[in-house]
Amino acid sequence: MAGLFESAASGGAAIPLDEFEASILRSLEVQMLELIGPPPGGEHEDPLAALFAEGPSTPPEDPALLRLFPDAYGGPGAAEDPQAVEMASEFRRYTELDLRARKREDALAVVRALDGLGGEGGVVAVAAGDCPRWLGALNDLRLTLGSRLEVTEEEDDGLYDLPESDPRKPLVIAYLWLGAMQESLLEAMAG
Repeated sequence: MAGLFESAASGGAAIPLDEFEASILRSLEVQMLELIGPPPGGEHEDPLAALFAEGPSTPPEDPALLRLFPDAYGGPGAAEDPQAVEMASEFRRYTELDLRARKREDALAVVRALDGLGGEGGVVAVAAGDCPRWLGALNDLRLTLGSRLEVTEEEDDGLYDLPESDPRKPLVIAYLWLGAMQESLLEAMAG
């Protein structure tokens, strides 16, 4: 996979993707949408009701979702501090729905742009205003894959040297590709 971003006119970016790359990236973003889930009340919820909706007060059990929606207070051992648990619960209740909505919109922006290729390869032009959405969507994918692969900051856990027969190998390749895309997008945004 070689699709990387390059600077484009007006502060935007462009990425050439072959049919296979576009298909993989679209599939990953659709899976991200499924992981994040629909808005409360569905896609066509009353906007006023959505404005006053409260989110969950407990952290998600799925490690990937917990990585995408971490507790705002505490750290290791915070579960034993009732005050930290209460503050994290309150913060989550009033912010998680907005964060989920933003992550959903980021992923949808990528899917819509890829749909513009018509199922074929080509160059995706990303306007300057959409670059942060793409960056957020790529970051969310990488965080999710990193969580599924149990990547830690301290070491790579031998993931980069996996044999071809290891079922995690495609995920590692996607993880590395997404990281290269992120880096190239940041460079393209910087000009």
